[in-house]
Amino acid sequence: MKPLPSAGGNGRDARIERLHASRTRDSEAKTARALEAVSDLLSSGRRISVAQVAREASVSTWFIYNQPKVHDAVRAGMTTQREQGLRGRSAPGTQPASPAALQTELALAREEIKDLKRERDRLRERVRLSLGAEIEEVDRNRLVERVQQLERENADLRSQLCAARDQLNALKGRLQEAEDELVAARAGLRRAMRSVPPR
Repeated sequence: MKPLPSAGGNGRDARIERLHASRTRDSEAKTARALEAVSDLLSSGRRISVAQVAREASVSTWFIYNQPKVHDAVRAGMTTQREQGLRGRSAPGTQPASPAALQTELALAREEIKDLKRERDRLRERVRLSLGAEIEEVDRNRLVERVQQLERENADLRSQLCAARDQLNALKGRLQEAEDELVAARAGLRRAMRSVPPR
């Protein structure tokens, strides 16, 4: 006598479908938050980076790199800011920034560099662990694709780090110019005060 077919297979398939649907909804929600974060950063004039978008949207940088739609939006935003500059800041030549404002920008740039370095180190460690776990399971083609993807991510991080360093150097130069102008203004004021005859 043959055993009756079990209904367990159908229940397992239903659980898998529910899990897949839940993951899809979660991914869509994260994608929407990340795209909104890019738009908000762009409109507010704050600098766009993968780390900053991840913080604003409460997602991981890994998610951003592995969602082409989000990653493309981040790269497009960074390109727009490089070409048009950060909106919301004073235009060059209109009014010099104060030393305090430049010091603040300098501190923010340094923090961004630290964040990028930490993110780079975390990605390297994750790559090391994931490659060790996956290398026995994936075929050669998938492994090559994975390495190429990681190389692109590393190149993006290097690009962001170089951009942050350039910004830091520019801020240092502006800060030095502002301090020189302040010293010159004070000297001119002292000379003007000495030239006024006493009453």
